[in-house]
Amino acid sequence: MDTAGLTDAAGLADRKAELATNLAEVEKRIAAACAAAGRDREEVTLIVVTKTYPASDVRLLAELGVRHVAENRDQDAAPKAAACADLDLDWHFVGQLQTNKVRSVVGYADVVQSVDRAKLVNSLSAAAVRAGREVGCLIQVALDAEVGGRGDRGGVAPDGIGELARLVAESPGLRIDGLMTVAPLAGPYAGEQLKAFKRLMDLSTDLRRAHPAANMVSAGMSSDLEQAVAAGATHVRVGTAVLGVRPRLG
Repeated sequence: MDTAGLTDAAGLADRKAELATNLAEVEKRIAAACAAAGRDREEVTLIVVTKTYPASDVRLLAELGVRHVAENRDQDAAPKAAACADLDLDWHFVGQLQTNKVRSVVGYADVVQSVDRAKLVNSLSAAAVRAGREVGCLIQVALDAEVGGRGDRGGVAPDGIGELARLVAESPGLRIDGLMTVAPLAGPYAGEQLKAFKRLMDLSTDLRRAHPAANMVSAGMSSDLEQAVAAGATHVRVGTAVLGVRPRLG
């Protein structure tokens, strides 16, 4: 008897049960936040951030109905996406992206949520055209950045959104989908997640005047998804609350 196989099967069954429990709890939180905000549950899409977790977890999540997954490091994401290429998933890249990783990322990412500079847009466009793909782009907004600057964790200052969005919209192989932010750790919005996310919604309204289809607003994580839903976010990015705490790979 293959006892190792039985152990693996039992381990996967236990992990699937754990993920199902965690997903159900996150779903309750999103549903409650939608109800409190007077929004339909269908208005908010859950993206599960699977960084540091193995491809086996992605497969279990897919079995549990998850359709959107996110990664923030290409060296982890590329082999994981390849191992799960048979699954019906939308892959989001959410980390700071260096231009030397663009060609790899464009091979699997349906949406890049961390677009924050013209050089990156140009690289993404060239790689998308070469790959024969259309890649959705979110402008990452740094609410802690000075005018004309960038944030400590990436992102462009609000005054730079318009020009960058125009460049994306005019670039072959790319599509401007909306905005993304991470709640800032410094500046006027530090510790004020709801205010930060409401500011992002105002910026989204401005963006949609020029780009009506760019209606995606990605904000909120495990600790502040309720504030993001209350502000009007269309997508929340949840990792720890679904997958638990795990040491980094490598």
